[in-house]
Amino acid sequence: MSQRTSETSGLAAAEKKKKKSLLREYAEAIVIAVVLALLIRTFVVQAFTIPSASMSGTLLVGDYILVNKFIYRFRDPSRGDIIVFKYPWDENRDFIKRVVGVGGDEVVIKGRQVLVNGRPLDEPYAIFTGVNPHGDSGHGPVTIPPGSYFVMGDNRDNSQDSRYWGLLKREKIRGKAFMIYWSWDGENRWPRFRRLGKIIW
Repeated sequence: MSQRTSETSGLAAAEKKKKKSLLREYAEAIVIAVVLALLIRTFVVQAFTIPSASMSGTLLVGDYILVNKFIYRFRDPSRGDIIVFKYPWDENRDFIKRVVGVGGDEVVIKGRQVLVNGRPLDEPYAIFTGVNPHGDSGHGPVTIPPGSYFVMGDNRDNSQDSRYWGLLKREKIRGKAFMIYWSWDGENRWPRFRRLGKIIW
């Protein structure tokens, strides 16, 4: 009886040790996953939601996008990039716009036409609703200093952008938008499946 009791207690101790080891493995895996997720979110990729129509029809209200936060460590933002940045007048808010002018460019807006260094900018993505809060008198010329950017929303008549609050400094930029990973049509309460996985240009 004493031998069986000893064997039984030995098996129980081994089983208990195994459970502790398994719990420890799960805990370590969870901690590692959380740390990696935080590192990725901080330095590599972050998710954002589109709350307004300022980038219609490129981005719609209810689009969930991924932003590459790493890319601008190796190069400067280019004309045409869609970027997420801290709103200069309230850095607790994130804005998303398209880069229209970079350092050294001269930007002039005449009606619906954007001129960069005297040449009309080809903008097939721009839309106009017919009600322009910025007026039709134009804007500029604005000469952009190094390290600054002129940004605009694709929905030109419904966007608070560089026409309204001025140039964007490079250090305010969070990253480059590159993909829609989810999209929800709040009005019809239905996912927009066709937009899932769409690359942002």
